[in-house]
Parts: sequence; C-alpha cells; structure tokens
Amino acid sequence: MPGVVDADTHVIEPAAMWDSISETMWPRRPVQLKVPGDTVYGKSNAFWLIDGNIFPRPAGKGGFGLHTPSGADREIERKDIHMGSREMTDVAVRLQDMDARGVDIQVVYPTLFLIYITDDVDLELSVCRAYNDFMGKASNQSNGRIKWVVVPPLHSIDASIAEIRKGKENGAVGVFFRGIEGERSVADPYFYPIYEEANSLNMPITIHTGAGSRAISSVFDFDLSTPFAHVRMIPLMAFRDVIGNKIPEKFPGLRFAFVEAAASWVPYMLHVLRRFARATIQLSGSGPDRADNGWGPKLFQEYNLYVACEADENLPVLLQYTGEDNMIIGSDYGHQDPSEEAGLVKTFRARMDVPSESIERILGANAHRLYGLS
Repeated sequence: MPGVVDADTHVIEPAAMWDSISETMWPRRPVQLKVPGDTVYGKSNAFWLIDGNIFPRPAGKGGFGLHTPSGADREIERKDIHMGSREMTDVAVRLQDMDARGVDIQVVYPTLFLIYITDDVDLELSVCRAYNDFMGKASNQSNGRIKWVVVPPLHSIDASIAEIRKGKENGAVGVFFRGIEGERSVADPYFYPIYEEANSLNMPITIHTGAGSRAISSVFDFDLSTPFAHVRMIPLMAFRDVIGNKIPEKFPGLRFAFVEAAASWVPYMLHVLRRFARATIQLSGSGPDRADNGWGPKLFQEYNLYVACEADENLPVLLQYTGEDNMIIGSDYGHQDPSEEAGLVKTFRARMDVPSESIERILGANAHRLYGLS
C-alpha cells in the first residue's frame, strides 16, 4: 500500500534562503524588517522588503497576510511546530514531526511566493532561483521523504524551463502556479512551453491558492473581505479556464491539481461549465463525453484533474463529482495557527461516512499518482 502523502505543506522562508543570490543582485535581496507591535498590522509586525514593497501587508486595500517572515511576533509565539521545521533549516526535526503525524511523504509549497512579488525579470529570477536551490538542498537531506514544487520565474519562459529541469533533479514533483499570473490566465498560450516541459518530465501543474494578480488584489480591502476573493477564489477561475479552453486536450497526460481551495466548489464549477458549453459551443467528440454525464468523474479521469479536499468536507457528495481516484488531501503544515490538521491522518481515517478504501486512496495512492511518486 502506498504511504501517506501530506499533499500540501509549507515552508516559512528563512533569511538563509537568500544567501545564494549572486553578488550582482545581492543589494536587491529580500531583507527582513520589524516594526512595533502596536501598528495597524498588529503582531504581523515583520516583513520582507523587496523591490521597495513590504510582504506581507495584512491590512487595507490590496492587503494580504503571510506566515513569513518568522520574525513576526505572531510567528515567534507559536509553539505547535518547531521553527527549524517550519523554515526547513532543521530537516531532521521536520521528519520527526512527520513520523509523529503518521505521514510518510510531504509535498512542500512556498509561502512568500503565494503573493505576486515583482515585475522585474532579473529580480524575480534571483529570488525564485534562491528558493529552488534552498528547497532542493533541504529535500536532498530527507531521504526522499520531503518533496517540493518548483517556483518558476514566469516572466522568462526559458529561465522557468531551466528551473523546472534543475528542480526535477533535486526532488521537485510539481510546478507552482497561482491560477492567475500577473495579467495572464493559466490558459494563456504564453505558458504552453512550460506545460510541454512539465509534461515531458512527468511533473504536474499545481495551482495553489495565492494572490497572483495585483489588479484583482487591489480591489479588495483586507479588513472587510479577508483573503477570500483575491486568494482563495483564484484556483476556481483557473479551473474554469483550464476546462473551458480544453488545455488538457492540448497536453495529453499532463496533470493539473487545484490545491488549498477546498473541494466544495467542484459541483458549482461543473454546473457553470456544463451550462456554458451547452449554450454557446458545439463540443467535439474528443475528450470526455460531456453530453453523456461526462461532467463528473470521467472529466477528472480523462483530463487528469486533481483537487485537494479538507478533512471535514461533505465527501460522500463530492466524490460523486470527482471520483475516488482524483482527490487528495493536505494538512497545510507550517501555516495553520495552531495547526488545525495536526491529527489529519487519524481524524480522516476515523470518518465513518466514507469507505476506508476511499480514505486510503485520498491519503496515499492518489497523491502518489498526481506527483509521480510511484
């Protein structure tokens, strides 16, 4: 039986991550700042200064919250997970934590890069390369138990492909996207060379929640709307565009995952896509047979779509839409404060409303297939 895969965990980027930035770009490296805890940002009072902007900015219009850097009071006060584990500066401690939680493999996503950082091509390349190099080294210390997703510098397709290839050699099992990248949908042909390369390397495109569009983020006031609209809703837009533009038919075999947006949106989005298709276009015979109840498990299977659920969702209903082989689950390890899914494996296996065989697929086999671990 495949081991348990925590399909969505995070690293809190440490200052040491930027040590590999070149001498030329060194003056522009991310620098950590800290302010008193009595400002509008409260205990989220430490920031990365990058290209004249601070990250995070958890207040006001266009605001966003992050668990990085670790110097913020709210992060220092956490006691549920050792900081060396969260920052991946102590891989051995992280492995011990995995053992305690009944997890065989973790797949690690970034934190800082959940937010659109810069328009500058050279700066983006420098920080992405530093991140990928750091994660590759950490993964190589884990005896194959910690995998990660490459953060591509998407302003340069050539540089992105180079980073993906290098990442593949150093334990990377996916390519990170945020659903909308700058002013581009994930369905934009601009990204096709990346999809082609990922497909050739047996790596999925992993679309994680994140504020990838400054224009969308600028509309929402963090204090009124939280990150819901400009962070959590973005993978839903990506799902619509991937399916609506038949991207999987252009890259047969390429896998797409939609991560940390829960899964309860799936019936709604399939409803929207089905009605749009019936009303406006004549679908070809290729791909899923949508005219014959193909807007469900058959779509997920033939289009190689995976979605990450949360432990308390209505799985008996959702599995009717995704099928049992295309759903995964992650604990968000490193972010939850305190970690609400600390007992994810035990809690999930205790569910009585889902067959145990389905539970085990979601905990293990499906993620092994998605990430190419088997």
